[in-house]
Amino acid sequence: MAARNRANPLALAVLTCLYEAPMHPYEMAQTLRARAKHESIKLNYGSLYGVVETLERRGLVVAVGTSQQGRRPQRTVYAITEAGKVEMTEWLAELVAVPVKEYLQYEAALSLLGGLPPDEALPLLRQRCDVLEIQLDQMDALLETARKRGLPRLFALEGEYQAALLRADLEFTRLLVADIEAGTLSGLDEWRSWYTPEAPAPGPGTPSATPDTDAGDT
Repeated sequence: MAARNRANPLALAVLTCLYEAPMHPYEMAQTLRARAKHESIKLNYGSLYGVVETLERRGLVVAVGTSQQGRRPQRTVYAITEAGKVEMTEWLAELVAVPVKEYLQYEAALSLLGGLPPDEALPLLRQRCDVLEIQLDQMDALLETARKRGLPRLFALEGEYQAALLRADLEFTRLLVADIEAGTLSGLDEWRSWYTPEAPAPGPGTPSATPDTDAGDT
């Protein structure tokens, strides 16, 4: 078996589909969409076929036949191999047990927030709160509908996790807005000074002052 490549969660989704039963790629896509997995895993047909081909080259899946409906072209049906089952369980266990660094866009924006004047950043942060509130209401409504329809909680865990992330984001951003409005954010005066006419901004996320050192210091 080839070296492990666990960067693409779509490959793991394909393995879990085939763990249930042999399928052709179009059926895999239909299954994932029917279960709303595309909300958690980026899915498009072109990348799906490429993933299946890669898994086949690695010996994790194998073509076991073809299927055809009406006048549609024949489709290759794939099944998971024993090596694929091992890879699936090890990969999934690793994702569940070991937190990894994820480079979130909002985290990047916060690290560079100094690139905006405080008076411009504040209304944008308020706008984010408004959007997050709407998204959270929508997610809560979806989860409540799923519960009323009798969907086992096991199949809604990713939705619960997304809602938890939205709540954490909203709470953090509300507190940040409150600190800026109250003037209690540490460094706020320095941040404002970067945008006064007599003091050019040092650059996003860059403190305006550095410790003095003697010429002979190393």
